[in-house]
Amino acid sequence: MVRPTLPLDKSNFTLDTSGVAGVFGGDEAVSAMATVHVYENRRWFGWYNSPGSYQIAKRYGLLARSRFFDGFFPGVHTDPATLFELDGWKGPKFRAAHSGTIIEETGHLGALFMKECAAREGKVVEGRKTQAVGVTIAELNHIPEPQMYPRRINTYSPAFASIPIAVSIGTCVACGVFEDWYSFSLILLGIFTGGIACLVIGSGKFVFTHPDPAKGSPPGDGILSSDKEIVLLKGAEGAVNSITRGRFSLNFDSEPEYRNIGWCSVLLTIQFIAQLLLIPQGSLFGQIMFVTSLGVSYLYNSWLSSLDKEKIQRDILLDSVLEKPVLTKYSLGTRTTMVIFVLLVLHPEDPTKILNELLPNDTKVWMQWKVTIVRRLLNKEKLEFVDVDWELDGFSQQERSLLGTLYGDAQAAYGGYAQYAASK
Repeated sequence: MVRPTLPLDKSNFTLDTSGVAGVFGGDEAVSAMATVHVYENRRWFGWYNSPGSYQIAKRYGLLARSRFFDGFFPGVHTDPATLFELDGWKGPKFRAAHSGTIIEETGHLGALFMKECAAREGKVVEGRKTQAVGVTIAELNHIPEPQMYPRRINTYSPAFASIPIAVSIGTCVACGVFEDWYSFSLILLGIFTGGIACLVIGSGKFVFTHPDPAKGSPPGDGILSSDKEIVLLKGAEGAVNSITRGRFSLNFDSEPEYRNIGWCSVLLTIQFIAQLLLIPQGSLFGQIMFVTSLGVSYLYNSWLSSLDKEKIQRDILLDSVLEKPVLTKYSLGTRTTMVIFVLLVLHPEDPTKILNELLPNDTKVWMQWKVTIVRRLLNKEKLEFVDVDWELDGFSQQERSLLGTLYGDAQAAYGGYAQYAASK
């Protein structure tokens, strides 16, 4: 059989691919690998010659725990969920309306839920405006199992993955046809290690867990609070603690040592060294094929990296774990209006505690206002006020004016609550 004429065989041009093999596309490759657990079937489509193998090995090799792997991948060990950015965020403070439980700092899911609510547009409540505060009422009607495997996002299209796979296989075959065995072998090595890495690293089971509340626990209603956003969680204790104390995690069969991930990272390191040293031995045509496969894979990794992983996690939390809770958001013009609105929605047995925590002001005017508000809330009276309510003896004209303003805020909150109650 006659050997085909090698394209560019007479060219004096040389292509230095060592830099491409070494550092090109590393961040994008690591970020793309982080999507392997949140997209359905993503782990089966890693069979392409991807750049950044050494960066992937360095990052995920930190999971492996033994002296041998510590020598290859030195650094601080962490758990898989944190490494894949499925855990680790600090969430907002939570205060239970009925039990009095206070969690100073919720976790990753609390932060995700707060961001989901903050991103929504709220219905504007009429009234005085200083600094608007968003209040989202989350009606949690589903109690997740204490441990479950959430449905992952299935919008990921294998058709996109087929592009780098086809290009990698095509360039590998082209190198074989023209008998450039260096380039052929190194592209094939990249396909093999990429596929194995995706299978092994993606073998972790995506799990949601939360505490199973004691029987007879009171409703878990409470407040997630930040500076500009308030979320009112309404539902059973098991539903509420899914947000305040639940977490995403990854379970691997090889834990706690994760040896399979360690050996996979070693294989990726070998790929990096082999491509760094041997690709210059290939022909110019083979080097071009090699760079082409990397370039297309880099574009695919960049596309995966551009996807909003935070939004993906929020969708999994709301749709799969909480099964689409009803979220209703209002925008209130002042913090005073917001606090009264919160008390009206939650109906706490002792509104004084929440009122004093959210509004710690303790001057004579504020104390008079608080006494009136608490009395009317406990007696289930309307929060509608007239001049006689603030034209009181023992108060200066300036104090009466402030008292009238505060009563106006409370009345605005009552109007907003009436709007909410009518929509149910």
